[in-house]
Amino acid sequence: MSDTDNQVAWFRNSSPYINAHRGRTFVVLISGEVLDSPRLPALVHDLAMLNALGTRLVLVHGARPQIGRRVDAAGLESRFENHTRITDAAALEEVTAAVGALRLKLEGLFSMGLANSPMHNAAIQLISGNFVIAKPVGVRNGFDYQHTGEVRRIQVDAIRRQLDAGNVVMLSPLGASPTGELFNLNAEEVVSNTAIALAADKLIVLGEGLRVDDDEGRLLRELTPQEAGRLLTQERFSTDPVDRQLTAACHAASNGVARAHLLDAREDGALIRELFTRDGCGTMVTRETYETLRGARIDDVGGILELLAPLEDDGTLVRRSRELLENEIHRFAIIERDGMVIGCAALYPFPEERIGELACVAVHSHYRNSERGVQLLRYLERRAREQSLQKLFVLTTRTAHWFREQGFEAAGVDALPAQRQALYNWQRNSKVFVKSL
Repeated sequence: MSDTDNQVAWFRNSSPYINAHRGRTFVVLISGEVLDSPRLPALVHDLAMLNALGTRLVLVHGARPQIGRRVDAAGLESRFENHTRITDAAALEEVTAAVGALRLKLEGLFSMGLANSPMHNAAIQLISGNFVIAKPVGVRNGFDYQHTGEVRRIQVDAIRRQLDAGNVVMLSPLGASPTGELFNLNAEEVVSNTAIALAADKLIVLGEGLRVDDDEGRLLRELTPQEAGRLLTQERFSTDPVDRQLTAACHAASNGVARAHLLDAREDGALIRELFTRDGCGTMVTRETYETLRGARIDDVGGILELLAPLEDDGTLVRRSRELLENEIHRFAIIERDGMVIGCAALYPFPEERIGELACVAVHSHYRNSERGVQLLRYLERRAREQSLQKLFVLTTRTAHWFREQGFEAAGVDALPAQRQALYNWQRNSKVFVKSL
């Protein structure tokens, strides 16, 4: 397949996500480390594309490394308690200077409109203001945090008015109190509280080297808030920005935000891959089940037909009409991944002989190197036992080895129920395998 064909196929496959994201509210954190990266302009282009596609964007930027450099350059001592900076009056001046410079940097990047560039004619209005109301941390464990603050509330109505106007809202890790005092805030706290207050559809965290791995070093694709909480209690990331970023995602997902995504901004196009491809490239913290195994419903018929079509075309499976599938849909189980049917199988019982036929076992080509076929088999085995069946049989022309690996044994046509023997297609010459339950 040529590069052009790949681009066309990708664009077609992304269309469900373009529709799904239109009109949705995404709250995005760009960490301070990413703001120092040469990849920042490309990331801004991707965010501009989201805005052009109708996504309502609220951006929160970090500033931790920039503040640290300014404090050091001013000859001030950096003091931390519980990984939180104690901000005195002198340090606050450096905080406001660093945050102000970053705001201007982002405003400049979002104002780009050169011909032949991704942002030509974008005309994005990036709006910042006093949208975050702060309060002081105060004195804790004997330490006065002075001008270090916490989020008191988010000006939700004011932000929504800007989003309704098609603008992108930018929030900084700096907030004012009702008395007019400024406070240095934790950017991760700002982003999670904003996502919760807005009832955002997604929280997205873009960090430098942001990666949540299992004990084997493999990327964890999906976590529940409870699983994320267990990782945090293990203190695997205790001195790492990942700790703060995962905490923000866990907090948001536990308080009404459907999905929180953690992305490594070092990967070019990470934001696009996460939002417009089925598998993404980061870690998602979600209370929802991203992939489910369940009984099929009538509205799954189209997805099952699409899954079966390539296998019917090459002769692996016998062709089924839509009408037949609709009549037999209660026999099917499916695996659904983010709205797409990626696996199916059917059970046809012969109760008098206490045997059932396993049929239409199919898994999407992108997911065959996994245990999804086994999951479908186990699901239907349980369903067969519930119907007091004692055996399963399967007819296959090309997947005999897989069924043998799952405990099926070769048998003759005479092992089939009489009704099924009468329908046996001798031209296909399918192999018969039987498994005792």
